[in-house]
Amino acid sequence: MPQDHRPAKSVRVLLAEDQGMMRGALALLLGLEPDIEVVAQVARGDAIVDAALTTRPDVALLDIELPGRSGLDAAADLRDEVPDCRVLILTTFGRPGYLRRAMEAGAAGFLVKDGPVEELAGAIRKVLTGETVIDPALAAAALSAGPSPLTARERDVLNASVDGATVSDIAGTLHLSESTVRNYLSSAIGKTGTRNRMEAVRAARQQGWL
Repeated sequence: MPQDHRPAKSVRVLLAEDQGMMRGALALLLGLEPDIEVVAQVARGDAIVDAALTTRPDVALLDIELPGRSGLDAAADLRDEVPDCRVLILTTFGRPGYLRRAMEAGAAGFLVKDGPVEELAGAIRKVLTGETVIDPALAAAALSAGPSPLTARERDVLNASVDGATVSDIAGTLHLSESTVRNYLSSAIGKTGTRNRMEAVRAARQQGWL
């Protein structure tokens, strides 16, 4: 065996987490496992694919809310660019909509961050063998909540509405007419049962639809 007593073939893990202290702690704790090796650490979602192409991890452990690109979008990118890499979502926000989107993006697992590191290490091993690992309470909540009522375009328009963007700004960003943007916004507001687009954004985020 190698001098650090690891087996000849360790599970290679990529870790994507924007909070430096959390990222360092996770890397340290996982590194104590005899069969797990953290081969890459990134703080941005748009750095995940490049890091995976360079280091070829067996499992990518991704947070959801990352600068540059969300972990959910990055999961879909990895499915296309590095199909041998299994994706495990680890997040503070156990929202039913996030779980559904993670599964749609090809993730093999979804856990919240308040669990013990032994549980996380076990989940990494399980997804590598082809199992799907999902937090039981979150799975139950997702089933009861049902799918997101928003279309892809309605999500795009709501996402573009943050930070006080005007209808004109959104139209320019998404290459749509202003009347089309207004129609999408009106539809999204109706589906979320809110009074305006800012409330619609908040409601959709709380459900994990954005």
